Amino acid sequence: MEWWLVYLLLGAVVGFLAGLLGIGGGLVIVPVLVFSFTAQDFPPDRILHLALGTTLATIFFTSLASLRMHHAHGAVNWGIVKYLVPGVILGTLAGSTLAGSLSTQVLGIIFVIFIYYAATQMWFNLRPPSTRALPGTVGMVVAGGVIGALSSLVAIGGGILTVPFLTLCNVKLQYAIGTAAAVGFPIAAAGALGYILNGMAQTQPLPEYSLGYVYLPALGWIAAASMLTAPLGAYTTHRMQTTTLKKIFVVLLYLLGTKMLLNLF
Repeated sequence: MEWWLVYLLLGAVVGFLAGLLGIGGGLVIVPVLVFSFTAQDFPPDRILHLALGTTLATIFFTSLASLRMHHAHGAVNWGIVKYLVPGVILGTLAGSTLAGSLSTQVLGIIFVIFIYYAATQMWFNLRPPSTRALPGTVGMVVAGGVIGALSSLVAIGGGILTVPFLTLCNVKLQYAIGTAAAVGFPIAAAGALGYILNGMAQTQPLPEYSLGYVYLPALGWIAAASMLTAPLGAYTTHRMQTTTLKKIFVVLLYLLGTKMLLNLF
């Protein structure tokens, strides 16, 4: 099978969805990579690690494009970013290190739980009420650490966690989304680096063309295609009703999560 074509199509779909619905691609990329890596007979106990590391590496490129767009619209609160990023980097490195020591089954259960949580949040459009102000420096670092650690464990850009946190702290939604995009860049960078280093430290052979837990052929095709189709998705979202498409996407997340869960046992 021509796997480069699978990666190319996956990147095109993920990029379009990211532009259309404003969501990251990790929740879709990880399950599809798990299925494709399994079909290619990659080491079974390292498949999910490779999928997570490769996904974070692709998010590095797509998050950079998203960050530039939100910054151009003045929607990034760099003051908040400044206080969140130290904790985000530490938490992301810690999370990727922890992932390297966990079994595929444990990692898979964590990912499936999160994919169900994210799908439910999107279906019901759950957003916490604004009830408090931003915490002090220590609180922001701790919050960044939690966001970074969880994001690296499930290979997301962090928006699903960052936006609700900032909304809870009375940050307007427009700025919460833009700031979350800025926070997603160091999450992807530190997370990808962590998975690369932890993968390189493993004694077990990894597939050819792997850089640690990042599988370079998948990274190249997915990143290239997603960056091309994301603007098309953003253009489309202003010209059609996306509510139905969003619900279809949520159903897809539930199906992918259930498929992964069944494969774990």
